Formats: sequence, structure tokens, C-alpha cells
Amino acid sequence: MNKPLLGNNQINQLAFVVKDIDKANEAFTKLLGIRKTEPFLTGDSSVSKVIFKESPSESRSKLAFLNTPTVQFELIEPDENPGTMREFLDKVGEGIHHIAFDVDSIDSYLPVMEEKGYPVLQTGEFTFSEGRYVYIDTFADHKTLIELLESAEPRVTEWQKAEDENAGPLLGTNKVEQLAFVVKDLDAAADAYCKLLGVKKPEVIYSAPGELMNVIYKGEPTEAKSKYLFIDTPLIQIELIEPGDSPSTWKDHLDTYGEGAHHISFVVNDMDEKIKMLEEMGYPVIQIGNFYNGKGRYAYMDTTSTFKVIIELLERF
Repeated sequence: MNKPLLGNNQINQLAFVVKDIDKANEAFTKLLGIRKTEPFLTGDSSVSKVIFKESPSESRSKLAFLNTPTVQFELIEPDENPGTMREFLDKVGEGIHHIAFDVDSIDSYLPVMEEKGYPVLQTGEFTFSEGRYVYIDTFADHKTLIELLESAEPRVTEWQKAEDENAGPLLGTNKVEQLAFVVKDLDAAADAYCKLLGVKKPEVIYSAPGELMNVIYKGEPTEAKSKYLFIDTPLIQIELIEPGDSPSTWKDHLDTYGEGAHHISFVVNDMDEKIKMLEEMGYPVIQIGNFYNGKGRYAYMDTTSTFKVIIELLERF
């Protein structure tokens, strides 16, 4: 087993690029059942010192940080100036832009990433604290960008309950269980993640027979053939999915959007009740089925209009 490329394997942040940060902040705050934090505007170029693709940029963004018991959600509304977030919004649309790692020294780990063939996309400095960041173009291997964060101050990880004590998490939990990516080549993606994280490659899992999985996609039964694996990290599990040739939400995503983030997961109780609640809110079921080992079931909900990603409900027996 090798050491993590970045000195640790703690993915501490999921970052979403959004068009309207106020709406997104309101929605995610209610989803997570946490106290609302107001977005802020990053400093001008004299403060933020943004360099995008080797050129200075006047790029500024509105940011909001939402702490959960595990990973932090970052919401980003970019302005029109050149930057990786603006480029993502223009080319891809709203969605998960990057995952982040804290490092003690960017200068120590940046050469490691560059030697692996991952170039720098953007660098800059924090606005209200002493620190800096760098975005690395890891998309080809990891299906998302990776951000390195170097801060002179300890990361604030505490989360606070909503001011209304009766307003708990929408799903009964605010712990994100999984971040899942749809990929074309499961082995290649797994190798890349295991090298990045310094972990042993997990066993590949193949979808079980249809009568066990009992998958319904867009209201129709399907074999939903796929192979996948799970990589544990301290705060969140990474799921990699390579779809087969039968209809499924994963194949549809790969055919329509290509490789990339497909969903985030929450473990819930009373899944039928949660499905009904979300459907009444305007989020229909995309796909539902059983775990490959028969020890639970799942449901993918079409929440992309509000949360910029599919939300998966997991119920364990």
C-alpha cells in the first residue's frame, strides 16, 4: 500500500457550482437541517490573486460553506470573469465541481500531482483568512477536479442545528454516506483513486441476477447490469460505477453527460415515507432496486433541479 499522494486521504469538501447561490443555500440548509450561513463575495484581484490557466483574472465568486457532521458543502456562484468555476458553469452547467483535501504545504504536493500528469488550472488566496488554494485538473482520471487547501488556521468543522429546533434534516440525517461517479473503465478509475488515496484496491462487485436486484428504471423492470466498487475514506465513501448495456440511470448518465459525479447518498429509515415526501415536493423516483447482497435497497430521486445532483436514499435491512 502506498502513501496518499496528498499526504492524507480525507476528502473534506464537496463543492457545487450554482447559478443562484441564495436559492441553493436555502435549499441545502433545509436539506441538511443546519443553521443558515450567509454567502459572501470573494475579494478583488488585489486580495484573491486569481491565476486561471497561467493568466491573472478578475474572477470573483459568491461562496457559502455548510458544515455537516462529515464533509463540508461549498456552494459557488461565479461571476462572468475567466475562472474554472465560470468555465464549468458555461460548459457543464450546475453540479459538483470539485472535491478538496487539506494539505500542510501546497508547494510540497503540487509537484507530486504535476509529475502524475495533473496540471494546475487555477490558484488563488483566501479572502477572510490566511491561506491559499489550487485547483488541479484530475478530471480524466478521477472524474472531478481536486482542490488543495493550505490554511494557517485550523479548519472550522463544527456544525450547528437550525435555529428552529423542529426543523431537522429533511431526510432525518445530514451525514452524506457516498459520492458516486459513473465511469467508462472501472479498473482504471479505481486504480487512480487508490493511488490518490493510498488505499488497497477493493473487490469489484457485479450486479446480481434481475430477480434479486428487482430494479425498476423509469417505471420499467430492467437488468440494470453494472459493475462497481466502494472505496472508504475517513469522511465519505467513494462509489465507482461502470454501467453495462441494459437500461439504467447510470447508462443514461454516461450516454447523455459522459463520465462524472452521478449522485450523493444518505442512509435513511422508512424509505417509502421519504420517497413519498420527496415525490410530493416534486422530485420523482428515477430508479429503485435492492442491494446486490440482499441486505438493503436504494432509490435514486430526481433532485437535480434543486440540489444539482441526484440524491440516493439507502435503506439497510
